Amino acid sequence: MSDPVNRQCHIYVKGKVQRVGFRDKVEDIAYNLGLTGYVQNQSSNDVVIVIEGEDEKINQFIQQVRDVPPPVKIKSLDVTEYPYSGDYSEFSIIRGEVMDEFAERFDTAVHLLYSIDQKQDQMLDKQDQMLSRQDQMLDKQDRMLGKQDQMIRKQDDVIGIQIETLNEIKGVRSDFQKTFTEELMEIRGEIRELRSAMMEAGYLKKADVR
Repeated sequence: MSDPVNRQCHIYVKGKVQRVGFRDKVEDIAYNLGLTGYVQNQSSNDVVIVIEGEDEKINQFIQQVRDVPPPVKIKSLDVTEYPYSGDYSEFSIIRGEVMDEFAERFDTAVHLLYSIDQKQDQMLDKQDQMLSRQDQMLDKQDRMLGKQDQMIRKQDDVIGIQIETLNEIKGVRSDFQKTFTEELMEIRGEIRELRSAMMEAGYLKKADVR
């Protein structure tokens, strides 16, 4: 297996790359990839990066630098290759004048606070959306409970009608049984009277009556 190819690149970055924390992000990317070199602000408000290391990792470094999120805004990124020197043991930020560095740190802090504020606003928006969805769900639950109450009331009405009908049937049966019993007793009495009259008239004998 062949050894990895090392190289050095000078990267010139133009755009909104000063006083936005760009150098710190570049340093983090280089550190994570194990690359060496430095990053430095230029008087033209641009940034120069000198980077050394394995060819594939440098390609990853360049892509990740291109993808640094706002407030950084890169307009152009030019790469010039040089032979690997091995002069750098780590990756560092070359600082400028004290006041310039102070101003950069202050601006970086302002952008950071602005970014935090934006994220908080996004979180609040999401919370509002979640609360709105919860309200919608509660409204649906209330409507469902209302429908359930209507169904229960209808069931109660049906059960009430069934009980009323059953009571009416029981009443009809009771009345019918009472009337039938009275009529049967009356018929039996009439039969007894008719037998007695026939016996007195000689049409029937006691032996014929069972």
